[in-house]
Amino acid sequence: MSDNILHALLSSVEAHRPVALATVTAAPDPAAIGRHAVVWLDAEPLGELGLGELEAQALADSRAVLAGRAHKMLSYATPAGQISLFVEVQHRPPELIIVGAGHIAVPLAQLGKLCDFTVIVLDDRPQYANRQRFPQADQVLALPLRETMRQWAAEGRLGLDSYVVLVTRGHQHDFDCLLELLDTPLAYIGMIGSQRRVRTVFDLLNVEMGIPAEKFDRVYAPIGIAIGAHTPAEIAVCIMAEIINVQRGGPAVSISDERREVAQQRRSRLVKRET
Repeated sequence: MSDNILHALLSSVEAHRPVALATVTAAPDPAAIGRHAVVWLDAEPLGELGLGELEAQALADSRAVLAGRAHKMLSYATPAGQISLFVEVQHRPPELIIVGAGHIAVPLAQLGKLCDFTVIVLDDRPQYANRQRFPQADQVLALPLRETMRQWAAEGRLGLDSYVVLVTRGHQHDFDCLLELLDTPLAYIGMIGSQRRVRTVFDLLNVEMGIPAEKFDRVYAPIGIAIGAHTPAEIAVCIMAEIINVQRGGPAVSISDERREVAQQRRSRLVKRET
């Protein structure tokens, strides 16, 4: 492996930037075997695989593997013979993206770092999104909320190692951000709000915007695990507990399970009536 390939790979891993190493493991041309390329979601690949006309396709497929965050062997049948490519995804630590820098975000960011998450805090108010309030966070960003979520989703910045918590200063901001994330592959989407309010808004979005009701099943809203939390720190604990429960496949029951179960039963009854 060349020094520039190795340096780019290590630098990306240290920066917690999604990256994959594509390696040719079989090819009709022996000179291609063992060649490497570094692939990112947001930049041109580095290195050449020596695959001729198949090069662009192999690199595009490698980027798709990176987007899925799982190693994969790619195989191509050509007139000259079989080509195989192993794409090794360099996993980054799980990241906790807190959208909203209010009173719950402060203890939640502290808990996220304590649990070895990369913590990113986003708010459109610089007086809240700053280093003084979040000294332990890896990034504190004062940017537009919905536009940033839309951009990150489009760029593939978010993935199956991303845990997004929507706790903005107003429910409208939470729902606006949620609409940008519903079709994005994520490990977790949690949104604050009462059972009644969440159910009402989801029904409204289903009727007025035509969003399939089942899409909301992946959203943990109301957010957290029921521990009787009242203070911002206690609410942060119940949110972080739910995130860990999802991450580890734990047995704890989420507050949102009741809403999800009711919604699924309602859809089941509608299907039975129609048939």
